Amino acid sequence: MDTDQYLEVFLEESREHLQAVNDSILQLEKQPEDLNLVNEIFRSAHTLKGMAATMGYEDIASLTHKMENVLDMIRNHKLNVSTTIIDVIFLAIDALEDMVGSIQAGNDGKKDVSELVHRLDQIENGKQDVQIERLATAEEVNTVQTDMLGLDEFQVTIVEQAKDQGFSPYQITVELTEECILKGARAYMVFEALEDHGEIIHTNPSVEEIEEGNFGQSFLMIFLSTVAPEMVKDIISKVSEVKDVEMESLTTTVSEEQQEEPILEEKLDAQTAAEEVAATTEKSAPAVVNHASKTIRVNLEKIDNLLNLFEEVVIDRSRLEVIAEGMENQELTDTVEHISRVSSDMQSLILAMRMVPIDQVFNRFPRMIRGLAKDLGKHIDLEIIGADTELDRTVIDEIGDPLVHLIRNSVDHGIELPEVRKRAGKSEEGKLTLRAFHSGNHVFIEIEDDGAGINHEKVKKKAIENGIITTAEADMLTKDEIANLILSSGFSTADKVSDISGRGVGLDVVKNKIESLGGQIAIESQPGRGSIFSIQLPLTLSIISTLLVNVQKEIYAIPLSSIIETVILEKDQMMFAHGKKVMDFRGKVVPLVSLATVFEVPSQKEDESKEYSVVIVKKGEKLTGLIVDSFIGQQEVVLKSLGNYLKDVFAISGATILGNGEVALIIDPNELMPK
Repeated sequence: MDTDQYLEVFLEESREHLQAVNDSILQLEKQPEDLNLVNEIFRSAHTLKGMAATMGYEDIASLTHKMENVLDMIRNHKLNVSTTIIDVIFLAIDALEDMVGSIQAGNDGKKDVSELVHRLDQIENGKQDVQIERLATAEEVNTVQTDMLGLDEFQVTIVEQAKDQGFSPYQITVELTEECILKGARAYMVFEALEDHGEIIHTNPSVEEIEEGNFGQSFLMIFLSTVAPEMVKDIISKVSEVKDVEMESLTTTVSEEQQEEPILEEKLDAQTAAEEVAATTEKSAPAVVNHASKTIRVNLEKIDNLLNLFEEVVIDRSRLEVIAEGMENQELTDTVEHISRVSSDMQSLILAMRMVPIDQVFNRFPRMIRGLAKDLGKHIDLEIIGADTELDRTVIDEIGDPLVHLIRNSVDHGIELPEVRKRAGKSEEGKLTLRAFHSGNHVFIEIEDDGAGINHEKVKKKAIENGIITTAEADMLTKDEIANLILSSGFSTADKVSDISGRGVGLDVVKNKIESLGGQIAIESQPGRGSIFSIQLPLTLSIISTLLVNVQKEIYAIPLSSIIETVILEKDQMMFAHGKKVMDFRGKVVPLVSLATVFEVPSQKEDESKEYSVVIVKKGEKLTGLIVDSFIGQQEVVLKSLGNYLKDVFAISGATILGNGEVALIIDPNELMPK
């Protein structure tokens, strides 16, 4: 059977099931008596096994089968959850993830899992000396199966699952006439005739040998179908040069030993069974629909193309709005307003399709931190905040590795050992906080630990030794600027045993990766109290809602997601603090920034106004007031990159084309926040 067309679906669903197992195992370790968790893990493992067996990935099917047996004993109260069981299951999940990753990379997904299978067998049997005897029994059963049916353990499992779903398994022997010359072609015609009526799960000899004609005058196959045997026999007999067809139900040939093997009570649900057995009867499937959750998988490139086309619609919509205003035709105005409403809804839907919760990245970290803490002998409490923050799918796919590296650094080199923390007057359990939040057209991810922090003097000394900065430059740097030196290329690679070893090894790669995504990374650290690694990433949304403002004759766009409020500030309400302009905003002192000054906009005339137009923007808890000349109004615009030559323009994230054809720059308010 051709499984290539289902490979992408298999990979996607395998990752989902493995993550579900990961999450549930972590909870099970904390709640070992919760059998609902065991059942959830069992279902995910069972579904994964069925999919892998159908796709022909026997190592995955073998390992998940053994996991099932252990889980089945737990839920039937024959085995208690222990740390050993949890650890072995985690090792099995690691191996499964490796195999799925290998398949995704274009390999066969094979891996030597005999050691893991052996350890799971030991757990299942309760003692080690049973293992050799049990393996011999399994080999004997497999030998009987191979001799009688040519089936292995996993194909027998598929047969059992198919029977439960109403499919009848048949062993069919097809004999061709002595005069048949193109035996391979005739056999292929038999396969093709049966393809629309069920699934061939095994042949003897192999499919490749049959299609090449490397067999006598007959061949055997195992066929799963809901069609009556007489009809199956009739379908095959209609193929020319077929001399005889023998059929028998597979249930009469399964050995007693096989029947005595533990049969798992939990069977595949209807959806999974349909995917496993009936999927091969579908010639083509442009999209795979999951009827249970009413979702559909669509290639990301198609959404990209749709978004690119819609960007042009938005530009034309803005142009139509300008034309309608000039013509003063009520029917045209009403039509344009309706188009605007409909296109706005369309835009929201298209953008929502690209956005996914950052939880898809965060959910791997509890398991990782558990393993690291155990290896290092540390106690670490992980807190995740803002996991539902949404980010563009393309950024999600790329940000995982940099976060892994930063978290490993915090766990390994930031948080101290329990006895060290106790001597320092801290709790023996270290605290690691992973948070995400939106600010303007960006997402911020922060990794905060309450560990030892960064020794600024050692960093400064090391940076001078490595030639990253001079002594004179070092004296002018702030503490945060010194901390950020560990992101420099080559920092600390020469001294692996210093107290700050590891904090800089590879962090330049992390910085480069984040910057390649259009983001930035910054570090704040206090010796003895901990560090915060802050990553700023673009949402990469092509269409954003903005407030258009005038600054002299220039037009700027400020993302609405950054704006708290617009204010008209009287001149006498403006105050000064430390020589800088500030205002009182609802009891808070908010610094003021003039866009005309920041962007050096030429003044057209003397400003005699007695009031200022101020846009209050936010970044996390920080507020700033942007002084402009006037507000134009809200408008959705298409965000266009300034290109490689202008990518480092201060406080500008891109540009857009307005309805009248003019270009407006889009402001990045985060750059204008006080440091």
